[in-house]
Amino acid sequence: MTHDVDVLIAGGGLNGPTLALALAGAGLSVAVVDPRPATARSGEGFDGRAYALALASVRLLTALDLWEGLSGDSQPIRQVKASQGRPGDGAAPFFLHFDSAETEDGPVGHMLEDRFLHRALMAAMADRVTHLPGISVTGQEPGPAGVTVTLSDGRRMQARLLVGADGRGSGVASRAGIRRQGWDYGQTALVAAIDHDRPHEGIAHQYFMATGPLAILPLPGNRSSVVWSETRANAGAIASLSDDDFLAVLRPRFGDFLGGLRLAGPRFTYPLSLSLAERYAAPRVALVGDAAHGVHPVAGQGLNLGLRDVAALAEVLVEAARRGEEIGSELVLERYQGWRRFDGTALALGMDGVNRLFGTDNALVSALRGAGMGIVTALPGLRRSFMRQAAGLSVDPMPRLLAGRAL
Repeated sequence: MTHDVDVLIAGGGLNGPTLALALAGAGLSVAVVDPRPATARSGEGFDGRAYALALASVRLLTALDLWEGLSGDSQPIRQVKASQGRPGDGAAPFFLHFDSAETEDGPVGHMLEDRFLHRALMAAMADRVTHLPGISVTGQEPGPAGVTVTLSDGRRMQARLLVGADGRGSGVASRAGIRRQGWDYGQTALVAAIDHDRPHEGIAHQYFMATGPLAILPLPGNRSSVVWSETRANAGAIASLSDDDFLAVLRPRFGDFLGGLRLAGPRFTYPLSLSLAERYAAPRVALVGDAAHGVHPVAGQGLNLGLRDVAALAEVLVEAARRGEEIGSELVLERYQGWRRFDGTALALGMDGVNRLFGTDNALVSALRGAGMGIVTALPGLRRSFMRQAAGLSVDPMPRLLAGRAL
């Protein structure tokens, strides 16, 4: 079989292009098939969408020579405060408090807007990766020498490996016979950006309430990103409100510690569910990101989890290519699956467990939760261990890219 590219990636969001750049930088030929048109995310204006990038993810972007151009638009997360409670009750007596000043690693992470990260990825791919916007993968036929991929424009391309970075409803996974497990949370995330009068000091806040968690995440300037999970019925009613009425419902939950609040962009809603692929690999196929594990946003780890996949798969494929192995072989793909599947599943179920633990108003459970938070905060060693996990520094073995080293 004559191959058009070594690796064809289905999905042009964030994980797919990041993987493409990692592979291309190590000498592999890559194509990214992106269902969205080239202009889909090219708007210059602020729209409120942002990500909490763990320190390990920042190091990956540094290794790909992207972070220097992005750092000026990011907001370091210097502290994390988490507590439980009810709207209007005020501060809880026990809470978790992580301060990056306690470690030598620097900020736990950085907040970065979607528009900056996606734009940087597109620009970096321009002369290194074949980018096919406005096109979908509609078929795949694995064989002993590669995979034949059919595109929505009728073209057929040959590759050594097809990577599914095409989200929770991954067509690549479905056509490969990879089944999924999971469940609906009955929750919807309400996402918006808020301007406020007082500075946030780089502190991320997480409030756990019975109807779902509320995260307040610092952005540059006096602005924060809000990810507010509510029951589906409540979220539907809140989403239909005017901007002024939306803020009136948000304020008792948000609190007044940042002063007056104003919407800074459009509002978004995302239904929440857990979706886990039973396998991360199949003949001539590998999955990354939400195609492998769609998780609850309670800890803001969705993109970070996907970038862990990217780092591990890139390292496995590049090392195999340098040894002269067939990069799409079962043996090579099993190395990737063995590296990532346990960690991905464990983190997904861990976030599911946190959401369930805090999703009850039972007085005894609430008291135990509060005591647990207080214990973690009071023990420096345990607190630093949690901080390293949040920063993505406890992955073992650590992929080179997540340690900031080139492949």
